[in-house]
Amino acid sequence: MRVFLIGVELKSRTEADIRESLMELAELAETAGAQVLGDGLQKMDTPSPATYIGRGKAEEFASFCKQNEVDTVIFDDELSPAQTRNLEKIFGCKIMDRTALILEIFSQRARTREGKLQIELAQLQYLLPRLTRYWSHLSRQRGSTGSIGGEGESQLEADRRKISERIDRIERDLVSVRRQRETQRAGRQRSQWPLASIVGYTNAGKSTLLNRLTGSAVMAEDKLFATLDPTTRRLRLPTNQNVLLTDTVGFIKKLPHGLVEAFKATLEEVVQADLLVHVVDVSHPLADEQIEAVNLVLAEIGAASKPTLMVFNKIDEISGSVSAVLREKYSHAVCISARTGEGIEPLLAEIGTQLRPIREFLDLRVPQEKASVIARIHAVGQVVSSRYGGKHARFKVRIPPHLVEEFAAFVVEEA
Repeated sequence: MRVFLIGVELKSRTEADIRESLMELAELAETAGAQVLGDGLQKMDTPSPATYIGRGKAEEFASFCKQNEVDTVIFDDELSPAQTRNLEKIFGCKIMDRTALILEIFSQRARTREGKLQIELAQLQYLLPRLTRYWSHLSRQRGSTGSIGGEGESQLEADRRKISERIDRIERDLVSVRRQRETQRAGRQRSQWPLASIVGYTNAGKSTLLNRLTGSAVMAEDKLFATLDPTTRRLRLPTNQNVLLTDTVGFIKKLPHGLVEAFKATLEEVVQADLLVHVVDVSHPLADEQIEAVNLVLAEIGAASKPTLMVFNKIDEISGSVSAVLREKYSHAVCISARTGEGIEPLLAEIGTQLRPIREFLDLRVPQEKASVIARIHAVGQVVSSRYGGKHARFKVRIPPHLVEEFAAFVVEEA
């Protein structure tokens, strides 16, 4: 796919902002497997209702595209169905907007049934108002009286009905997915394991961090949206506490609202989390803007008030002074390199501090021959001190409340 990119500089946006957005659009296009042949920028007060960039500019860009055999033009902003139709007539090739491109990438990368359902739902909701242009070849269809009909009315309505029915089926299936997640959460609550969700801008290093912390093998590439389906793994903290750590889909500027809606089943893991681990690529020149973009999506899904640990990743690619400034700006932030492992121990300590559960402090006296009990104490408790001597071992240990009864027979005193 040979593509040309187009951005619009309105009064509310600077040229630098648009250029950065176009660079990200180019990365998205390359992620989708396209070859970017060039880009264009149009300055205007308000977008044109008919062609978004105005007919004269559209014809100018169309001339370049024809000379360079461009087969797809991608706009950095969402286009209306009418604008798309008009632009296709001028350019004589396929017209896409940012939303359509992101949907294309997501459809390529979804692996689980849930992910595929969510992508199909978003694609169908995007397609439904744009169906008319797909039936322009029927616009001269004759009715039974010999009169000229509209845009293939009968076939168009039939397709609209089929798509609407499919949307209804997918939404019912996703309700079932949400029920399954609620069951999983109920099981987690019974074990009283807290949930931490890794969130952040796409390509910030979330999957690399999950792999580093849990030893899993989630795909991690230097690409936008390298991983799409959520992955949950158990993390054992130095305090002997078990935490469930979930890697979620990366966020991005101008993330289409339809995608956020479609991915609510997945993003519920973020809403239900006890702690958000917000991973930021500090080597990126617009790290602050990326933080804001993530915060906007968190607000949209109702997770803005969640306890959040800021984790500044890729410090191996920046100077020490930059990380010092970040620590000063964000309290309790941790600077790490998920790739090299630098800063991982302070990160684990901070996660443990922020997820520290209410525990009972017990003084236990256990016969030495009760090896299984001693092993269990080390497995589920935070051992403050231990002393082995004679026939009994003494432990001062913090135990989760729901497990206190299990060790009641060995309690010497409670403090």
